Amino acid sequence: MPTDPIAPPSSLRLKYFLDRVAALVSLVILGPLMAAVAVVIKFDDDGPVFFRQERVGLRGKRFQIWKFRTMVVDAERITGVAALSADTAVVTKAGKVLRATSLDELPQVLNILAGEMSFVGPRPTIPEQVDRYTDEQRGRLLVKPGVLGWAQLHGRNSLSWSKRIEYDLEYVRNASLPFDLKIIWRTIPMVLRGSDIYGDTDTVQIDDLGEAV
Repeated sequence: MPTDPIAPPSSLRLKYFLDRVAALVSLVILGPLMAAVAVVIKFDDDGPVFFRQERVGLRGKRFQIWKFRTMVVDAERITGVAALSADTAVVTKAGKVLRATSLDELPQVLNILAGEMSFVGPRPTIPEQVDRYTDEQRGRLLVKPGVLGWAQLHGRNSLSWSKRIEYDLEYVRNASLPFDLKIIWRTIPMVLRGSDIYGDTDTVQIDDLGEAV
């Protein structure tokens, strides 16, 4: 990692502590729902319940993100990683419902519990994207990645990747519990409307990043 391009928040220890406490409580409360989703996925096409993929987290550390599987088995091999978000042909029947309701993201409480993610922060992207960041853009790695993010509230797939990263850097500069609560509050209506607010594996849609560095 290069020298920090922007100053990180002075302290995020309380935020990360509360993240893990809330993740543990969420896992207990949502356990029955997650079990039911797992059963539905199994009955739908009898493939694996979970989808795991390498992402880049705090200060460039890589980890495996957890999601409920919403695509057919071997979807990455069929379409290629970059086309996963755009190719709805590989999405299962159950997967369409899970994406519309954002239930496919529930297993990320495991990532939060493990200290790899936060409830709020820049969405974790794949290494191929991070390899193409400028030193300034790498500032988004100064905080833990999140399930919910500031950039997602500003258009997501209608934004270029560089613009999304600008919003992520704005979040890094202003990261705090009140800001997190603001993002959570504004995200709730989007989820209730059935908006797919993720799509963070799609490197093609509006890709204006430079060459790998």
